[in-house]
Amino acid sequence: MSVKRVLVIAGSDSSGGAGLEADQRVLAAHGCYALTATTGLTAQNTLGVQDIFVVPAGFVRKQIKAALEDVGTDVVKLGMLSSAETVAVIAEALVTHGVSQVVLDPVMISTSGSQLLPQDAVKGVRTKLLPLTTVLTPNIPEAKLLLEDAGISYQDPRDVDDMIQLAKQIRELGPKNVLLKGGHLPLTKERKTAKSLEDTSIVIDVLYDGEKATLFETDFLTSKNTHGTGCSLASAIAANLALGKDMERAVRSAVRFVEAGIKTSVDIGKGSGPINHFHSVYTLPFAPGRFLEYILDRPDVRQVWKAFTEHEFVAGLGSGTLPIERFKEYLVQDYLYLVHFARSNALAAYKAKTMESTAASARIVLHIEKEMALHLDYCSSFGLSKEEMESYPETRACTAYSRYILDIGQSEDWLALQMALAPCLIGYGVIAQRLYREKSSKREGNRYWKWIENYVAEDYTEAVEIGSALLEKHMRTVSPSRLEELIKIFIRATELEIGFWDMGLGGK
Repeated sequence: MSVKRVLVIAGSDSSGGAGLEADQRVLAAHGCYALTATTGLTAQNTLGVQDIFVVPAGFVRKQIKAALEDVGTDVVKLGMLSSAETVAVIAEALVTHGVSQVVLDPVMISTSGSQLLPQDAVKGVRTKLLPLTTVLTPNIPEAKLLLEDAGISYQDPRDVDDMIQLAKQIRELGPKNVLLKGGHLPLTKERKTAKSLEDTSIVIDVLYDGEKATLFETDFLTSKNTHGTGCSLASAIAANLALGKDMERAVRSAVRFVEAGIKTSVDIGKGSGPINHFHSVYTLPFAPGRFLEYILDRPDVRQVWKAFTEHEFVAGLGSGTLPIERFKEYLVQDYLYLVHFARSNALAAYKAKTMESTAASARIVLHIEKEMALHLDYCSSFGLSKEEMESYPETRACTAYSRYILDIGQSEDWLALQMALAPCLIGYGVIAQRLYREKSSKREGNRYWKWIENYVAEDYTEAVEIGSALLEKHMRTVSPSRLEELIKIFIRATELEIGFWDMGLGGK
C-alpha cells in the first residue's frame, strides 16, 4: 500500500496548537506522511504570540526543493507565508515541480483582527498563488482583505446568501474552489444572523466550485480550545484529497474532524488551547457520532439511498399525483410489513446485551404500536378496515423484505439486525422531512399529506433519534471487516425498500 504524502509549507507554532505542529498531527491522524518547509518560527503559547522569526526565502526554497526532489508529494498545504519574497519562491516552486493539488489557508488576520501578512505579501498571494490553488480556505475577514487588495467592492455578509456571493467573488480571483469559513458569522437554527450568544446555534461553511455552492453546517461550540482550527481544517482537507476523496467529501470529512476535535478537547495552558487531533486515531473511517453521515455519503450507498428516498412513488406522494388505487395497495402492504417490523424490533430487544439497548428497542416497538393505530385510522379514510387488510396476501416484495430482516435477526447479532432495520426507520424520516420542506410539494388537497405529517411528527422523530444514537454508539466498537459486512446488510435492506416502492407502483 502506497503512503500518501503531503508537503506543508507554513510557520512553526512553539505552543504546538497550530502551524506545522498541528498540521503534522492532523496528517498523522489521517494516515498520511508529512513533509515540511518552515517559513517562520514563533515564540508563543496559549496566551499569544511573543515574537516571530521569518525564515529567509532562499532557505524556504531549499527546503521545498529537497522535499519534492526526493520524497515528492500528492498535495501541498500552505499556511503562514511570512513575506512577499517567500510567496514568490513558493509560487515558482509549485510551477517548476508541477504540483497538481494545493490547499491554501491564507493566514492573514489574527483572532484579534490584526493583519499578520504585509500588504505586498497579500498581493503576492492574490496574484501568484491563487491561480495555482485547488482550494482556498479563508475566513470572512481574510476574504474581505483579498477583495480589498484587488479593488473589488463586496457586501459585508449578513446571511448565508451573502456568504455564497462572497465565495463567488473570491473564486473570481483564481482558485478552483473556495471554502469560505463561517466562524465569524454565527447563525440561529433558522440560519438567520444571531443577535446574541443565546440565539446562536450553528455555523455554516460554504464551498463554491464555480457552479455549485455546498453548505456544511456544524453546531456552534462554546469552547476556549479553538487554537489552530484553521490550520487543522486545511490539513485535514489536504489529507483527504491525498487519500483520493473528491472535493466535497474531502471538505465534509475535514469539517467533521475539526468539529469532533473541539468537542473532545481538554484544557491545555492558561489561554486558547488546541483542539484534540487524535480523537479518531483508529482504523474506522468516520468521526465520532458521524457514522450515518459517513455511510450515506459512501459511493456504494449513495446511489441506492437516492433511488430509495427519491423514488417515483415518493415524488407522487409529495405532489399528490400518485394514483389512489396504487396508494391503497401500498397501505395494505405497509400495514402487513409493520407487523413484522415490530416483531424484528422485539427480537432486537431480546438479542440486546445491555438494559439500555433492550429498553431502546422496546420503546421503538411501542412507537410502532402507536404508528399502527395512526395507520389504521389513516387507512379507514381510504375505506380500508383492519380486517380487510389482514385478509390480503403479502406481495413478494413485502415477504422478501420482512423475512430478510427477521432472518438477519435470527442468524446475525444485535447490531446486524439494527443495520437491517435502519433504512426503514431512518429513510422514512428523511423522505418525509424532505417532502415537508420542499416548495414543490403540494399540501392543499393532497390526500397523502397526512402520511407525510405522520413521519415528521415528534414521536417518529424521537424513534429515529433513538435508533440513530444506538447505531452511532455501537459502530465505534466494530472492526473494519465487520463494518463492511454491516454496510452490505444496510445496502441490501435499502434495495428491498426500493422493491417495496416498486410494488406500490404496480410491481409484485
